[in-house]
Order: sequence, then structure tokens, then C-alpha cells
Amino acid sequence: MQRLRSQQLLRRPLWESRRLGGGYCTSSSSEKIVASVLFERLRVVIPKPDPAVYAFQEFKFNWQQQFRRRYPDEFLDIAKNRSKGEYQMDYVPAPRITEADKNNDRKSLYRALDKKLYLLIFGKPFGATSDEPVWHFPEKVYDSEPTLRKCAESALKSVLGDLTHTYFVGNAPMAHMAIQPTEETPDLPSYKRFFFKCSVVAASKYNISNCEDFVWVTKDELLEFLPEQAEFFNKMIIS
Repeated sequence: MQRLRSQQLLRRPLWESRRLGGGYCTSSSSEKIVASVLFERLRVVIPKPDPAVYAFQEFKFNWQQQFRRRYPDEFLDIAKNRSKGEYQMDYVPAPRITEADKNNDRKSLYRALDKKLYLLIFGKPFGATSDEPVWHFPEKVYDSEPTLRKCAESALKSVLGDLTHTYFVGNAPMAHMAIQPTEETPDLPSYKRFFFKCSVVAASKYNISNCEDFVWVTKDELLEFLPEQAEFFNKMIIS
């Protein structure tokens, strides 16, 4: 009898277990959850190597040249003859420094091509201690979305208008921070902020709205925009 009852409990639906008090544990019903989006544009060009790395690569090349095997002249002559008369295109590399770099246009995605760029918007985020707008990531307070990622998608969609040229990396957040009131900010609500990573896909410009201003910044610039959380974001963002 006892064994049969145990089997019936195991077959009980998950939703019924949650209704009866089982399921996942939450810290507090009044504690809010916020989904923030780290919207990044990946590198467009390969970064220049570090001077020490470049010096080693040059030394390695020169060292290998001493022991390389020389191709026979007959082979080289055949290769030269084959190239004659074939279509050849003069290759001119694009400049690494763009007009947006020269003008310091932080609203353009066509800048800092050898670095990643991140979207920051200017407005009043959840949990702000004053009515003054500040720089922050696109965000949304979790309400009734089926998953936290769907909440993050809604946060980014409210800024971009649609998610056509975007790609969310995974379903789980990349990091989170727990905010608690302090002696300096006793009115600050207690909440948890979860960060989701999303990448720019085949787009050179977005129609960003629902904010007072926006910028595309590198990691170093981002830390200057968010000095209070600079240590946290320096560890979270791998550039």
C-alpha cells in the first residue's frame, strides 16, 4: 500500500506539485527580477597584434627562412606562365580608421572596427535612486513572460522595434547581480538583475527609440559610462 502511494506521488504532474507547495524556491514574492541585454557588435576586422607578439612572429618567420626548401626554377617558371593572361584584381584593403572614428560618432556602428561595441541607452532604469536619467543597458522587469529570455527579448524589442537582425546567445543569462538597499540608499528596492548576451547580425544601423539617447561604446568606454559597476562589468565582459 505504501509502495503504491509512493508511485502515485511520483506520477503527479509537475504543475500540481507546484500548486501544492512544491517546485522551485523563490527568495521573496515582492522581490523584482529584471532582464538586461548586453547587445554587442562583434569585431569587423582582426585586431592588430601586440608589439611583443608581432616581434616574435617576425623573428619566427626570419628563423624559418634560414631552413626553408627552395622550389626548383622550373616549377617557379611554370607557375609564372600560368598566371599570365588570367584575370587579376587589385586588392586595396579598407581603412581601419573610419569617418565615425575621426568624428567620434558614437551613434554609428561603423567605428572601432577592431573592437566589440555595446549598446547603452539613456533613460531611467528600474531601481534608479533619482529621477535623473542615466546610462544603462536595455532592460525590462519580469512580468508574465514564459521564460526570462523572452523577457530579455521584449526588452531589446522595445528599443529596436523588432529582432530581425539579432541573435541571442543561449537561453541562460551570462551573469547577474543582486541589489539590496544600503544606508545611503534606504529607499532602493531589492531586486535581481540578469544579463543576456545578444549579437548584431548583418546590420549596419538600427532605428533605436524609446530612450532619450543612445551610444555604441567599446568596453573601455563602457566602464567610463558606468563607473559604479565598472569592476563588475570588467569581469563580466570578455573583450
